[in-house]
Amino acid sequence: MTLSILTTTVGSYPVPDWLTSSPSEQSRSDATRVVFDIQRQAGIDLPTEGELYRFDINHPDTNGMIDYFVRPMEGIRSQMGRSDWEAFAKLTPMGFRRKPAGVVTGPLGEGALNLLADCAAAASVASGDFKFTVTSPYMLSRSLLDLHYRDFEALTMAIAQVLAAQVESLPCPCVQVDEANIPGNPEDGALAAKAINVVLDRVKTQRAVHLCFGNYGGQTIQKGHWDSLVNFLNALHADHLVLELAHRPPEDLEALKGVDARIKLGIGVVDIKTNHVETPEEIARAIDRAEKTLGAGRVGWVHPDCGFWMLKRSVADRKIAALVKGRDLFAGV
Repeated sequence: MTLSILTTTVGSYPVPDWLTSSPSEQSRSDATRVVFDIQRQAGIDLPTEGELYRFDINHPDTNGMIDYFVRPMEGIRSQMGRSDWEAFAKLTPMGFRRKPAGVVTGPLGEGALNLLADCAAAASVASGDFKFTVTSPYMLSRSLLDLHYRDFEALTMAIAQVLAAQVESLPCPCVQVDEANIPGNPEDGALAAKAINVVLDRVKTQRAVHLCFGNYGGQTIQKGHWDSLVNFLNALHADHLVLELAHRPPEDLEALKGVDARIKLGIGVVDIKTNHVETPEEIARAIDRAEKTLGAGRVGWVHPDCGFWMLKRSVADRKIAALVKGRDLFAGV
């Protein structure tokens, strides 16, 4: 039976305790196999590798959404002193960061960044199709102290060019760009879309964009609503969107009626900011509500609101299983 609504996860998975206690390339490879297998056993149509390719033993409590990408780049200094912290604090581009992820001191280049190697490593243990995630150039640029370009747009586009060269010909059927800052800064929508499209245009497979309002310790970081982002969404060269909606007010779903029909909608039906494990019936009702609001055929994907990295594995695994059961209940499988 061919299902019209597919299931996927957004990206991160809780780092297994044994990987943290005994980190090695072999341990990370084994952990990646486990993460894939958990999702495949649950019936997820398009799993992710849990973003374990970003795992850093020195920062085990984060999923490397920022630092993994910017630290290896040529032209970025990762050692920072008091003056760097103070200069970044005056910019206040990211209220939840006290210090920059790096200091831009020269023209940006790939440096030691190698997404091809990391994607290939995931592909070698994936046992099927999977999705690979990359942080948006807009979000990365907001985390940096720029002492070279001294122009936010120039910096953002320079990052976009570096990432674009990295995503070309990755060995996976779907590349997803993650953006968790623009929902709180819709006035930058045109620039963010321009930069993200530079990356998407180099992807030769399915192109997805994930957007959420942030998740740090279960807190919503960005304040805003989807109705202010419709023009931004319509400007994206994406095949489908992956949107936070389970933890959002009901009117946010209504706003998505304005998204161009060429873009399939992915609807968050699992709340990752709570430990409550949704029942299949709750998920089926959420899908039904989205279908009735947006129209038959508009919803192409259902998924969690964001990554699972801040939850316990026992909670994440049960939410993954409930997602598939809820989709199947809705579909009458």
